[in-house]
Amino acid sequence: MINRRHVLAGCGATLSTLGLPKPARATGRAKVMRLVITNALASQTGQGATVFAERVAASSGGRLRVEIYPAGVSGGELETTQDVAKNALELSIVSSVGFAIVAPKLGVFDIPFLFRDVAHARAVLDGPVGQKALMEVEAGGLVGLAWSENGLRHLTTASVPVRSPKDLSGLKIRVPQSVAMITGFKALGADARPLAFPDLYGALSAGEFQGQENPLGNIAGANFDRVQRYLSLTGHIYSAAMLIMSRQAYDLLSEDERTMVRAAARAATQAARETGDRNEARLTAELGKRGMTVIADVDRAAFATAIRGADAQFETEYGKPLLEAIRAVRS
Repeated sequence: MINRRHVLAGCGATLSTLGLPKPARATGRAKVMRLVITNALASQTGQGATVFAERVAASSGGRLRVEIYPAGVSGGELETTQDVAKNALELSIVSSVGFAIVAPKLGVFDIPFLFRDVAHARAVLDGPVGQKALMEVEAGGLVGLAWSENGLRHLTTASVPVRSPKDLSGLKIRVPQSVAMITGFKALGADARPLAFPDLYGALSAGEFQGQENPLGNIAGANFDRVQRYLSLTGHIYSAAMLIMSRQAYDLLSEDERTMVRAAARAATQAARETGDRNEARLTAELGKRGMTVIADVDRAAFATAIRGADAQFETEYGKPLLEAIRAVRS
């Protein structure tokens, strides 16, 4: 069984000429870099990771190779981000649980109902706000190569369908380790508590939570339909993800290798988005066939109004100018 210890094995090797941690081990002529994701390969991030690996190998003529370790075999996103930051791991694709730990202001993207729709979210990330955000992780020893995405996040519950904020009152809801999500769901009346994704299925099965929220790919890939009855299409958060690389590993690449890696990262962004666009309707139908009751008549306007009651907290945490800049972007 592949686990965290196996993924990180051998990370202590050094380059004798530079005295720096080795960013990738040599296999014949190839440099092999490890890329960890917490989701399955069939997910949006998984498809993005696959395209990234393929493009890196093709553009480098096999000189660079990316090994993908999916489904959280190296732990949750906090652990993975920390491993990349200290150069114990070369690459990962992480949500705000990871990138906001080194750049807390980027947790702003997790505010529920901040984005009007997917087009608005992508316009923000592709524009000045998003491109500046990629650079802000550098202070934590990371290089933000490109944006990826987990998709729209929706709610699932075991016994109570959610259509409006009143349906969340007192519900024990699992959320990621995200300040904005915890604040947001508490403002909506839920009893929101954080838990790492790899531990979530077991917690739902044991009844520790009455519900959770995730993109459809994660819900289907993790078989949450076996422990949750209702799927409410709230689309409350556009789950941004970032393809990050160890600063030390990046610096040890040649200039042409860096160009290849960044071009591959941009291709990964497009692949993840295309996968998300295809999967939203398909996965909704699939989860319905698996036995989930799909709630489509969600009152998003009521949720968007209710969440504004937490604006003072969000402005204190992230700054009013940043919130206004995001809301002003037109798609």
